[in-house]
Amino acid sequence: MYRPAAPTGQLNGPAPAGASVRAARARTRTAYLRHVAGKLGGAAVSLLAVLVTSFFLFRLIPGDPVKYMTGGRQVSAEQLAAYRREFGLDLPLWQQFTDYCGKALTGDLGTSYQFRAPVIDKITEALPNTLLLTGTAFVLYTALGIVLGTRSAWRRGRLGDRLNTGLALALYSVPSFWLGLLLIIVFSVGMGPIPGLFPTGGMESGGEEGFAYVVDVAHHLVLPVITLVAVEYGQTLLVTRSALLDEMGSDYLTTARAKGLRDDLVRRRHAVPNAMLPTMTLIFVNLGRTVAGVILVETVFSWPGLGGLFYQALSVPDLPLVQGLFFVFASAVIVMNTLADLIYPLLDPRVGR
Repeated sequence: MYRPAAPTGQLNGPAPAGASVRAARARTRTAYLRHVAGKLGGAAVSLLAVLVTSFFLFRLIPGDPVKYMTGGRQVSAEQLAAYRREFGLDLPLWQQFTDYCGKALTGDLGTSYQFRAPVIDKITEALPNTLLLTGTAFVLYTALGIVLGTRSAWRRGRLGDRLNTGLALALYSVPSFWLGLLLIIVFSVGMGPIPGLFPTGGMESGGEEGFAYVVDVAHHLVLPVITLVAVEYGQTLLVTRSALLDEMGSDYLTTARAKGLRDDLVRRRHAVPNAMLPTMTLIFVNLGRTVAGVILVETVFSWPGLGGLFYQALSVPDLPLVQGLFFVFASAVIVMNTLADLIYPLLDPRVGR
């Protein structure tokens, strides 16, 4: 029997499964690239806004940096004018702003008034100290918050859950500087039967080398790390607990139990991984704050990091140093938030579609 040929380009039957899979993957890649482009564009706009804000905001601080640079000495009007010309303070505000933005885009954040050194050099010098302090605290309070938050959610309503949640809420509401001062009074100065066990501040005693230096720094690190962990772990605990409680009523957990899996396996293999998405966002936000440091804690414990440097620059005011530190602090948070937004769709494909 004669059968007419199919028109050119027409398929005889459904499309192959492989073609459908490739088309779906292409759509997913396209959606993810659009998501990435949108987030990167938003981050660029945020960084530009921070650059503008950092310039104008700190010029509202009372005080004359030129008078600070003279050390309170009696100087002539000609000398004050020479200082202003040296640091560009005699220029119109709009010209100062354009010069600042142009240099910042090339990585030049200006010259510190009080240190007479490039701002980027002072930041690079203090950054490792901040990363040591807040990085150590970040690892500890993140791990502690996730472990205790998971246990509290799985045993909700019990005594351990009530104690963990109550303590986390209480410590999270405590001002960090107040807790730091309290720890100094009790464990550095000594109170009653408790002797002074730890230094009152600083990063090192001086004169130590090798392993003795490491022990000395660790000794100075104890109280500020305890302060940060005590104040910050509660947030991670509460977010982890809340996210896991939302997952515990899901049908897939009931199915896993029906298959005979132990509660411990159901929690570790099924519930916790799905409940970690909100916690991941919090971890990235806290990671950005790690670079910024904690200004009050570093100031209370005289820790030579970015936070202490920021407080010192504010007291002058050292405008280039304050602006540079503010830009670094805000940029760290923006970059970490953007990374969280980019990684989220890889963990949960529903995000970014």
